[in-house]
Amino acid sequence: MADVIKRKAGAIWNGDTKSGNGVISTESQTLFEKKYTYKTRFDGSDNTGTNPEELIAAAHAACFSMALASTLKKNGFEPRQTDTTATCMLAPENGGYEITGMELHIRADVPNIDDTKFQKMVDEADKNCPVSNLLRDGLKIEIDATLI
Repeated sequence: MADVIKRKAGAIWNGDTKSGNGVISTESQTLFEKKYTYKTRFDGSDNTGTNPEELIAAAHAACFSMALASTLKKNGFEPRQTDTTATCMLAPENGGYEITGMELHIRADVPNIDDTKFQKMVDEADKNCPVSNLLRDGLKIEIDATLI
C-alpha cells in the first residue's frame, strides 16, 4: 500500500467574527499569511483577501481538471487542456451559514472525441476525483462540461 500523502495548512483568527481578522498559510507557502475577514467571506466588498469557500472551490477545480485529464488519457485520448471553474455556494441556513452546493463548469480541448464519449469521461472523472468524493456526501455537485 502506498504511503499516505499529507498536506498542511493553518489559520490564525484574531478577535470576534465580524470585526476580527485572520491569516491563512499553506505548508508550501503558496498561500503565506493571506488575509481573510468577515467581509472577504460574507459580503464580498473586500477583495484583498480570501475565504474558506474560495479555497474549497480552487481545490475542487484543480482536482477535477487533473482527474478529467487522467480519465481521458486512461481511455486513449490526449487532452490538450482541461479548464475547470468551480463555484462554491454559501447560503444562510438554520441561523448560520452552510455550503449548499458546488457548480463545476468545464471546458476541454480534446482531439478526436465526440460529445457523448466526452460526457462519459466527465462522469467517470467525477467518480474518481478525490475532492468531488469528499464533497459529494450531502452536497449537490452540478457539472456543465463543454468541448472546445
